[in-house]
Amino acid sequence: MKADPTHQLQLLDVAELDRRAAQLRHQRAHLPELGEITALEKERTALTDQVRDARIVVDDFTVEQAKADREVEQVKARRERDRTRMDTGQITNPKDLERMQHELVSLERRIGTLEDAELEVMEALEEAQQLLDGLGIRADDIDAKLAELVAARDEKQASIDASLTEVAGARGPALDGMPDDLLALYERLREQKGVGAALLRARQCGGCNMTLDASELSRIRSAPADEVIRCEECQRILVRTDESGL
Repeated sequence: MKADPTHQLQLLDVAELDRRAAQLRHQRAHLPELGEITALEKERTALTDQVRDARIVVDDFTVEQAKADREVEQVKARRERDRTRMDTGQITNPKDLERMQHELVSLERRIGTLEDAELEVMEALEEAQQLLDGLGIRADDIDAKLAELVAARDEKQASIDASLTEVAGARGPALDGMPDDLLALYERLREQKGVGAALLRARQCGGCNMTLDASELSRIRSAPADEVIRCEECQRILVRTDESGL
């Protein structure tokens, strides 16, 4: 392929813009905030499930405590009724009085048992509530951190997008007058290699950084100035300048 040396030099400007765009896209795709956001979102999802389960446990213990409270109050109320009947002389029959005294003893034991069970439920409820509160605090911390990271990510992405727009705007003028066949070759190589053209500097390809051997340099040295040279190693277009060491 033949191409005016001036147009070949233009490819270096285009290649530099494409290299810059590729760097910006890589930077955008690998912002440190992205990994942190993903990790925190995963933790937040798991935490949501934990909060749901912890709340169910709290609700269950709350219902159980209310039931235990009612049972204790019911037995205490019955005890007070029996005591009142005895203290006010409503029971005069000795056998009924003896039976009532035995029943009061049983009620006291029953109250003790129920209060022990009530205390266990209260302690379990307190532990469950503490766990739920702790999960809630962690969820709030994650939400705050996520908001901070998302804001930082958006700010950085907006800055990178602005730079990409600037690079894209400069690419059009850099292609002015470029022959279609040379541009088509460059674009095909760019799709394959990321960068389609490189400077031959000090006998080294600026694309793959390989130093050309003597025979290859001799071939390039003898090639006409308008011949499009390709690197044998990476196949990129090699652009010759005074820095090429030929």
